[in-house]
Amino acid sequence: MKYRREIDGLRALAVFPVVLFHAGFKAFEGGFVGVDVFFVLSGYLITSIIFEDMDKENFSIIKFYERRARRILPALFFVILCCLPFAWLWLLPIHLKDFSQSLVAVSTFSSNILFWKETGYFGVEAELKPLLHTWSLSLEEQYYLLFPPFLMALFKLRKQWMWGILTMIAIVSLIVAQWGAYNVPSGAFYFLPARGWELAIGALIAFYFSYKRTKIDTILSCKITSELLGLLGLLLICYSVIKFDKFTPFPSLYTLIPTLGTALIIVFSTPSNIVGRLLGAKPMVGIGLISYSIYLWHQPLFAFARHRSLTEPSAAFLIILSFLSVGLAYFSWRFVETPFRNKQIISSKKVFSFAGVGSVLFAMIGLTGHISNGYNNRLNNNGILLADISKKVIINYGLNQDCIHKFTLSPNCRTSDEPEILVWGDSYAMHLIQGILASNPSAKIIQMTKSACGPFFEVAPISTRYPASSAKECLSFNSSIHTWLKTHKTIKYVVLSSPFGQYLEASQVIINDHLYEANQELVTKQFIATINQLKNLGLVPIVFSPTPQNGENIGECLAKAQFYSEDLNACNFRREAVNKTSDEVFQFLKNISKNSKVIFMDEGICEEGLCKVSSDYTFIYRDSGHLSHEGSALLGKKMNFYSLIVGNKRSSW
Repeated sequence: MKYRREIDGLRALAVFPVVLFHAGFKAFEGGFVGVDVFFVLSGYLITSIIFEDMDKENFSIIKFYERRARRILPALFFVILCCLPFAWLWLLPIHLKDFSQSLVAVSTFSSNILFWKETGYFGVEAELKPLLHTWSLSLEEQYYLLFPPFLMALFKLRKQWMWGILTMIAIVSLIVAQWGAYNVPSGAFYFLPARGWELAIGALIAFYFSYKRTKIDTILSCKITSELLGLLGLLLICYSVIKFDKFTPFPSLYTLIPTLGTALIIVFSTPSNIVGRLLGAKPMVGIGLISYSIYLWHQPLFAFARHRSLTEPSAAFLIILSFLSVGLAYFSWRFVETPFRNKQIISSKKVFSFAGVGSVLFAMIGLTGHISNGYNNRLNNNGILLADISKKVIINYGLNQDCIHKFTLSPNCRTSDEPEILVWGDSYAMHLIQGILASNPSAKIIQMTKSACGPFFEVAPISTRYPASSAKECLSFNSSIHTWLKTHKTIKYVVLSSPFGQYLEASQVIINDHLYEANQELVTKQFIATINQLKNLGLVPIVFSPTPQNGENIGECLAKAQFYSEDLNACNFRREAVNKTSDEVFQFLKNISKNSKVIFMDEGICEEGLCKVSSDYTFIYRDSGHLSHEGSALLGKKMNFYSLIVGNKRSSW
């Protein structure tokens, strides 16, 4: 295959936005599309190599996998090896266990499956995963396992069918992606069926270059056309990087913008036009050559920096780390990647032995870390067992984990057969339970909570984070509660709680099976309607606000502070430092307080403008906003949750 400098330059164009996106720079919120550029490039390059070998009748599946192993595994294993000591020194048991699981997943080409099960790509937790970026490598490795045998079979049968079949695969995969982006967004993001069309675009370009060259040459012969289409491709990629963000449904029809942009550059950029000369410039080519190693290094650097710092590292420090990833990339490219690609230095047998031994070794280390719960029997500098620190930030399910998935009347989800207080909502309702019981151990409570489902009758949000399928489940759950309340006469008080931000930030809401554009006025109206329905049933609604939040993972900050034997007060924050969403929610609840009693949690957390997130080594928060088990009990006693619920005292803002 003829070398094209502009292809290496395109790699550089792809990797920079990814690095800056993971660094957290707002101007590059769409930088994740760099991975989609790589997918199209991979489809083009891999298919071109396969076609070239097949035409010469010397294609070997074993040699193909050997080339892929030489290209991918040495640098990957080297980076993982360098991560191990930092993981041991800086990761809390919960994160070290998570890291250990990712070692097993990387070794078995299943990182995308693991991260799909654990968390979304755009969540705060994702920033703390050193090997998060390996999901794309696993997806490509799965592609390498399936695609070459498929092409071999097709090549032998009917080569002329190839264009039509590849096009059909791309269309079906794009349909899956579009559906998945709105119904199962995390699955669509991580899995090959919704990503295959991006690789197929590259494969179609390779087919055209290999077997329809005369048609391509006719188009390329018009310099103005190739110039304009190449520039259009560059603009499409740049537009995606600047305009897309975590709320953009992805992958979906939106993804056509960067992928078609990539296709236009591959087809129309040449050394004789502007885009070709730009991408073929020495600095771009140089970065492109080490782009794979840059991709490997940047995420561990950012993740470990975030783990070691109590708060988000400064922009200046993240820029330094970005440059460091380039320096380390050059080192690993020069002394790891390049030697392993040389068959005179490393034989085929050694490559496969290296791949096998490395995979088994990392899988064994990972399994050990998983079984030992992240080696939680370690001690910090003050002799505190790390397992005890980890317990302070475990998920707070309220009464029992049985109470979080669906409507249930399980005895595990109540403290009395004749409950007087219904706690209704999502995880922000769950975390109130210990506080209510701490203020009155004999409180008669029943818990009806569902993760990510707020206490609204007949209303549910729809967004990239809350797909239509989740909205329907939420509506069904809340409908069951409404029906139950009509017949259950012992309930006197209904405690409602949620972060509420998912409703205020949603793109749409479902109301009585109809879609509406979401806005604060509409959400306020519907929540007041829910409150009035409760009043019509003779019940007293009491709304608990979410905790004040500053955008940081406060529980993580507290755990790390104790882990590193630092002052827990470093995690406190000023009331004016709360993030925009938190302010919007408090304003929303201030309006609601005209119709219902509202308990504002900042009254128990913030004093004289300072929000204190711990007390005598008791963590009040377990993450960015949820109360820990101990924190809920402490706050419940301090504010007297029970009296606020059953008494006449009204909390003020």
